Parts: sequence; structure tokens; C-alpha cells
Amino acid sequence: MINQRFLSLLTQFWQGNRSQIKTPNSVQWLIKKANTLRKNLSQVQVYCYRPRVRLPLYFFAGLLIFTSLACYVTTGAMSETSYKTSWLGNTFGGGDKWVQIQISAMYVTPDGTVYTNSLWDEAGREAGIYKDGDVIGRADALHGWGRVGGIAVAANSKYLFVGMVQGNEGGKLTGVNYPPKGTDWYCVRRYNLQGKPASFSGKFWDGSMLMINTSSQVTGLATADNELYVSDPAGNRILVLDTDTMQERRDWKLKNPRQIAVDSQGNLWIIQAKDGDNPAKIVHYSKTGQPLPSQITGIDEPSAIAVDNQGRLLVADNGPRQQVLIYDITDKPKQVGTFGVEGGIYSGIRGEVGDLKLYGITGVGTDAAGNIYISNDGFNRTGADLRKYDPQGQLQWRLLGLIFLDNADADLDSDGVNVFTKDEHYVMDYSKTNGGEWTYKELTLDRFRYPDDPRLQKTNHTPTSAFIRRIGGKRFLYLTDMYATQLSVYRFDDKIAVPATIFSKIHTEWPTNQPLKQNWLWSDKNGNGAIQANEYENLGPEEPAIWGWEIDSKGDIWQTSESGFIQHYRFQGLDQYGSPRYSKAASERIPMPAPFTTLNRIEYVPEQDVMYLGGYTKERPNADGDWGLVGTEIVRYDNWSKSKTNIRWRIPLPYAPNANPKLNIKSMDVAGDRVFTAATRTAEVYVYDAGNGSLLEKLSPGPEVARESGWVDTPYGLRAFRRENGEYLVFVEEVLKGKVLVYRLPGMKSAHRLNHSPA
Repeated sequence: MINQRFLSLLTQFWQGNRSQIKTPNSVQWLIKKANTLRKNLSQVQVYCYRPRVRLPLYFFAGLLIFTSLACYVTTGAMSETSYKTSWLGNTFGGGDKWVQIQISAMYVTPDGTVYTNSLWDEAGREAGIYKDGDVIGRADALHGWGRVGGIAVAANSKYLFVGMVQGNEGGKLTGVNYPPKGTDWYCVRRYNLQGKPASFSGKFWDGSMLMINTSSQVTGLATADNELYVSDPAGNRILVLDTDTMQERRDWKLKNPRQIAVDSQGNLWIIQAKDGDNPAKIVHYSKTGQPLPSQITGIDEPSAIAVDNQGRLLVADNGPRQQVLIYDITDKPKQVGTFGVEGGIYSGIRGEVGDLKLYGITGVGTDAAGNIYISNDGFNRTGADLRKYDPQGQLQWRLLGLIFLDNADADLDSDGVNVFTKDEHYVMDYSKTNGGEWTYKELTLDRFRYPDDPRLQKTNHTPTSAFIRRIGGKRFLYLTDMYATQLSVYRFDDKIAVPATIFSKIHTEWPTNQPLKQNWLWSDKNGNGAIQANEYENLGPEEPAIWGWEIDSKGDIWQTSESGFIQHYRFQGLDQYGSPRYSKAASERIPMPAPFTTLNRIEYVPEQDVMYLGGYTKERPNADGDWGLVGTEIVRYDNWSKSKTNIRWRIPLPYAPNANPKLNIKSMDVAGDRVFTAATRTAEVYVYDAGNGSLLEKLSPGPEVARESGWVDTPYGLRAFRRENGEYLVFVEEVLKGKVLVYRLPGMKSAHRLNHSPA
């Protein structure tokens, strides 16, 4: 007797309703032959009225089709929707070209080559080389084996000099080339101008590093003739080295020295950092260390300094002005101009990006032709923004590396046109492809009006992944961090996201006035975005095991805890300032439903009363104790509000903890009729049918991004959205090369894999 499933498949095939399945060549041949036979039989059957004639022919065709379909299952082939890989947040897509994720210092040569330095770039471009709006290269070997970059850089006609750190990776690195356990070497490293180490008689590793101190970063570098000037804040001194031998020539005392510029007379202008009540200033010294009478004061936050081709001094003010100040220094310093709009990105429409609106200035310089170069690093690692202007101030090019430990989400009311990350707003044009869809529109962070914004805090729970929700027609931004410690809620005041609410599962190092040893809720009761001691509510004992956070379409907040419960906070409307209201009184605790032994993720769809839970089960436990994962199964519950036992399906997730690399699932999201999950180390996305739990296809980075991705590090490193035309957008954290991957999937009809179990 012919199997009913076989007959169903055969019928679908006969009607031309076959899924577009990418198969090995041998199976492709079978499909081709079966399809040809189907067409031929369709033409012949008009003349074959007798069933006994047609039946053997159908059976033969069915046998061939069934053999082909069996091959689909055994080879693990899935439906293919011709998806495209794109990206946002970085000028380049990957491979050899990407813009580093931060720029802490910049130096420009007379021919317009730009050298940068930073503390960290995930892919190893701590010190980058750029020219003519393109990536030229990087300083080698500043990533791994205890080495990272720094915050100072300079060059002359022969060498590149980079401030950097040589660590010992917790004592793992031993020998004369590495510092002892518990010690770091803060060094100056010499390179040739192409970024290859240029050895001298240095004793460390390859002989290209000179240790300056063991306690703090080198904060300034400058060259003149064959001398290198080094700011050493640990020794409160300026050190002068011979650039050819790297031998010390002299030094002199100066407290808190920072960036250095050498003027046309060979004298030094040095930023001296704020010291207690003494504000920052710019001091003037001869090259031999003699103090000169001229000083520059009254700059709120001097962050970079250079001399232009006219001999003028350029000073970046990273305070509220967000401008470059220009001084005539032929005699007593006199300000003669500015560059950039006063107020920077907060001028005019606050947060809106503009060619002359600067933000977080870390570098300024000019080339021999008078072109101006400025590096912006945003505020608390909001990303690298490197620009070149002509002498008249017209923008010539701009390079962006805006994303790190972050993800994107789309605004429902814009059909995916408005997309947000933790700090940025992008406007998308989906008629374009290959990373051309996005335009950086706005910075939603306001450092000066809202200094208590969690995004500005240098903590382990600084927010990362974004959720965008529309509640009562208003847009809100929700952010959680790499360890799911807090959920921060923001209301929008025009372009700026204003802190409104924070849920925290434990007492943390920030804010300073929070309740001790409590799971707490902060609500901005007076609408000023500042965190005050009288604005907290204790929610009970600490719950460090909470990993699941969900904000449903009604504004309700859901938590799942590994200790065995679901916490549900009902949205209580908006207060007079437009902030969403939550409270312990309007919450409920729901016991963990079967079949779970541990709960890690949660997504609820109120319109369908459908709950999706991720975690571990008795049948599929946590085999190696990994933390922060979705788990080994996703379970769908229908009619959730009435019954917590109505299971529609269980998806056993890909899980191979002993493989190399490990296979496990870090993030999940539900959009339209699809469930999406992302693997931690392979960064592959598994796409399931939300109706029956079947695996439809697997997405991996395409040639548009050099087929590469870093790990998915954050619990919410995947967000998905279905547009009105049926296209799915899948945003995936791409931590390696400073971007968010965007998978674009055309709307699928009903293409299901035969074997509903994941590979």
C-alpha cells in the first residue's frame, strides 16, 4: 500500500508545487528527469483514458520522485529562497576592508595618509591606515599574545609610532618577552609606514617595542626632525627619544601630559589634563623642555591637537561645544576661527547627523594641501567616524565603523525603513543591496542632557541589543546587555532616546544610589532622565538567573529565570512625561511549564495568544554548563492565557557541545510565520516554520560580506522583521568587523523540509 505521506508529496509535485530545494548534483539530475517525465505524462494522459495504462506510468514517476525526495532528507537539504546578505553600520562589508570600531587617536601625514590607534578592534585593526576614503592597511601584531593598541599615534617620513600595551594574559605568557603575572608593559612600538614592525635594539619580543612604564597608557606622541616626544603620565614627564635608535635623549617634568603638537618653530604645545579643581589647559615648551610663557585656557575638554599647513594650532574641544578651535600662535595665542558647528551633533535638530556636526572628537589634523581630517569616536564607544574636508570645509569622504556588541531592530510602523541600534537610527532604502541600503540618520544618545543614560556607563552591563516597540502609537527603545543584567527602557523626545525605566535583576556597581542586594525597578518619576534615590522600587531578592526578556506588542514585560519561573509585568499606561509605567503590584509569577527543566528565553504574541519558550528539557539537558544560551529546545504553546499545557510543537535546536567549534544557539526571535535562531560560534541562522516547527532553511554569511562573521556574543544578537511585501529582514550581531548582518529573504509560500528535525 502506498504511504499517504508519499501520495501527498507526489500530488504536490505533480501540481508543480515543489519547494525550491538546493540539492547535490546527483539529486538535481533525478529531479530534472522526474520533472520532464511529469510534463510528458501530463501531455500524454489526455489520450490514455484507461486507468491501468496511466497507473504504471504515475507509479514509475512517483518512484523516481520519491527517490529524489529521500535524497533531500538524507543529504539534509532545505528550501532555498535565494536570500541576500547585506549589512549596516560599517562603510565596508568585510574581508580585507572594514573600518575599525573605535578611534582613540589620529595622525595625518603631509600626503594625506591617516594613521589611527585604539585600545581594541575585534578583528585586529587597533591601529589603522587610511587614505583617499579607503582602507590601506593596519599596524601588524597588535592583537593577541597579550598585545593591544593604545591612545597615541604619530609618524615621520620614515616610521610610524604607536602607543600600545603588552600584557601577559593572566600569567599565561612567560619568558623575557612578556611581563610577569599581574604586570602590563605600556610601550611605544615602531613600525615602517606600511605597518610592519621596525626593530631596533628593543629587548621585547621582536625588538620593536620600548617600555615606557608599567602603570598607564602613553597619552601623546609627536615627532620633529629625528626626535620622538612621548607623554608619560605615570612618570609625569615628557620623554624625548631618538627615532633612529629609540634611545632616550632627555626628559622633563610635566604633570598629567596628554596630546602633543610641534609648531613650525620646533616648539611643543601639550594638552595638560584636568587635575582636581585645576581645569585642563594647553601649555607651551621648547623642544629642550624650557617652559614658554604662552598658554591656552578656557577650553572645556581639549581632546586632540595639531598644527595646520598655515602654522595655526588646531585644538579639539570635546565638551559641549564639539568643535575644533583655531589659534594664531605667531605671538600670543589668539583664537581666529572654529571648525564645525557649535554644539556638534546636538546643534539644530538634536541628534541629527550632519557634515559639520561633530561628536566625541578624538583626532584632528591637516595635510600639506590644507585639507582637514577629524576622527570622532562618539561617547562611550558609539563608534568610529573618520572624515576628510577640503580647506573650505566641504566634506570629501567619510568612513564609518559604528557597531560593536550590538544589534538592530526595525520600527513596525515604518515597514522596516527606520532601523535602530543601541545608539543610532538608520534610514533604509531597500531598492539598494550589498550594504547600500542604510543611511546613518541620527545619534539617539545625548551625553550632555542625560549623563545618567545607561549607554554612557563603563560597566559590564552597558546596554547592547535593541528592541523597538510601538505602544499606543508611540515609539520606545528597549535595551538589554551582554549578561541580561538590566533592561533599560527609553522614551523618545524627538530624535533623542531619554532614559525612562530600568529593570535590574541584581544589585550592580551602577547606579550608585540603587537599593542594596535587590532586584529593582527604576522609574523616571519627574521626567528629567536623571536617576534619583527616591525613584526606585524593590522587586524582591536578587534573581541572577534571569536570561529571558521580552517586550510584547502591548508593552508587557516578561522575564524567564533559570530558577524555574516566568515573571510578567503588565504595562500600566504612560505617565505625564510619556514614560511607560510598571510596578511589582501589577505583576504575576507563573510556574515553569512542562517540559522544561530550565527556562532561558521567552517571546509572547498577544494577538495570537501564543507563547514561545526556549530552554533545557529532561530529554535534552545542558550537557556542558554553558550560560546565556537559548537552550536545546523551543516550545510553542497555543491559548497561553487559558492553558499553559497546550503544546503545539517542540523544536529540538542544533546542539553539539563537544564539536569544534561548539554548536549551540545564542539568540531567537519570531516574525510573521517564521522562528529564527542564531548559533553562537558559526553565526548561522536556522529558520523554522512557526506553524509546524519544521526547519525551512539555514542562513550563513554570503559573498557580499566575504562569507565571514564573528560570534553572536549577546543573548539578543538576532532580531527579525517581516515587511508588508513579505520580505523578511533578519538582523544578526556581527562582532568581528564592526557591523550588523542583514539577511534579506523573499517571502516564502509553504516550502517545508521533509524531516522536521534540525540537522
